[in-house]
Amino acid sequence: MKDRMLNILLVEDDEVDVMNVQRAFRTNKISNPLFVAEGGEEALVMLRGGEIPRERRLVLLDLNMPRMNGIEFLRVLRADPELSSTTVVVLTTSNDERDRVEAYQLNVAGYILKPVTFQNFCEAMATLNKYWSLVELP
Repeated sequence: MKDRMLNILLVEDDEVDVMNVQRAFRTNKISNPLFVAEGGEEALVMLRGGEIPRERRLVLLDLNMPRMNGIEFLRVLRADPELSSTTVVVLTTSNDERDRVEAYQLNVAGYILKPVTFQNFCEAMATLNKYWSLVELP
């Protein structure tokens, strides 16, 4: 089963949102390794440096971050031959249609709006867990 584990990188600058994801994982008994980067630049270092296993990676990406926002991160990721095929799901508060369109143009696997309540957040993480359990990720 360990070889089926998905290595998840959460790219999120908000400490409360990081704690909510961690808590939602525990609540839903999601045991996948969860790595955390506080921004796009740190995430790229982690992905390139081997800190996160290269196999079966999934990035959960916030869009609204300082220095390098999520769209900028996606552009760099997609331009890098070593990282371009990385599966990315946007997890953000941005309901801006331009962000959504641009994210999909940069080949994200999904775009999830962060729910307001923790219960809804847990449901979103449970749904995401079902998705990555069913989809064959490289």
